[in-house]
Amino acid sequence: MKTSDFTATILVDQTPEEAFNAINNVRGWWTGEPGIEGSTDKLNDEFTYGYKPYHHTKQKITELIPGKKIVWLITDSNLSFVEDKNEWKGTKITFDIAKKGDKTEVCFTHVGLVPGVECYNDCSNAWGSYITSSLRNLIAKGEKVA
Repeated sequence: MKTSDFTATILVDQTPEEAFNAINNVRGWWTGEPGIEGSTDKLNDEFTYGYKPYHHTKQKITELIPGKKIVWLITDSNLSFVEDKNEWKGTKITFDIAKKGDKTEVCFTHVGLVPGVECYNDCSNAWGSYITSSLRNLIAKGEKVA
């Protein structure tokens, strides 16, 4: 089934468990100021992400299957650069993790971030960079990207 939700997929040499752990180390790859506040690695944890003055969201971890899947529900959203400041509210961020041969595939999807929403171009470009650069680097090398 074809979806129009924004998706980015990476392949890494590390195990699904290593990828899962790196994704849950949200401070290690999703950068901003003030960045991440709150716990990011247990089911039902809630955390906020901020990138002043443009972006402030609150996420709740609604699914956490070690080595396989992570889902965040956006429970609050304030995007200052679009008309509908709550554009992300109610959307979901998913990470599906699977072994592919001798590699691990991480498939990121922002469910609800579709071409028809105002922030699609800016947000999909930002997500693409975070997933294919920052997160990939954290999984592969265990290093935070500045």
